[in-house]
Amino acid sequence: MYYSFTDWNGIGQPNFIGLANYAEMLSSGAVLNAFVHNIVWTIFFLVVPMAMGLVGAFLLSRIRRGQVLFRVLFFIPYVLATVVSAAIWRQILDPRGGIGATLADLGLPFLTDVNFLGNPSLALGSVAFINNWQWWGFLLVIFLAAMQSVDPALYEAARLDGAGPVREFWNITLPSIRPTFVFLSLMTVIWSFLVFDYIYVLTKGGPAGSTDVLSTLLYREAFENQRQGYASAVAMLLSVISAATVIGYFALRRRLKWDV
Repeated sequence: MYYSFTDWNGIGQPNFIGLANYAEMLSSGAVLNAFVHNIVWTIFFLVVPMAMGLVGAFLLSRIRRGQVLFRVLFFIPYVLATVVSAAIWRQILDPRGGIGATLADLGLPFLTDVNFLGNPSLALGSVAFINNWQWWGFLLVIFLAAMQSVDPALYEAARLDGAGPVREFWNITLPSIRPTFVFLSLMTVIWSFLVFDYIYVLTKGGPAGSTDVLSTLLYREAFENQRQGYASAVAMLLSVISAATVIGYFALRRRLKWDV
């Protein structure tokens, strides 16, 4: 917090400049661009992987044989090192020797010369897709563990009343795992604003800032531009966003009387 009020390059004595860093940050187009990307990223990860994890866990909970095998297979991407996963996907999406060229050799040229990570219109979605490939299996395993704690008698009573799988999921499963769902939603918001690894490894915020988020902007200002004071102001913005998310979560929990 102190260094966010200073002009400091990380070496020597910092120079106190008051709110100048915050004024620059709030008027910066780069910060606004990164913040918008964080919002888009958050919405994507609140919808796509959460839905995939919920549906996948519900379907898996109805399997009696081989469930452990499926859980392991879905969880493997999550335990892989980010750098390893990113390197593999960078090869897969390479426009010259990746999946596009392979499909073209098979007579399917529709992805030929498509540069997923080099096209400003595709880069952010491509990185989000790769991150989701690693992330959704983790959500599936957590949701599955929560679903297995639901009283089986509730499902038996619903079946006696003629409820099908969709009604069981909507009226029994979702309300029963609400604490887990709400907690993972909270953490998804926080983690989405702290996202760094995949974006930095794959694109470093490019091309032309199309994948820049607040954390990559912070890193670049601190360690490439040697503006530790300004980077500290960006870090304070991230801290405020995380704190506001947690406070909002507890306020909502108290208002709706959720028994977490």
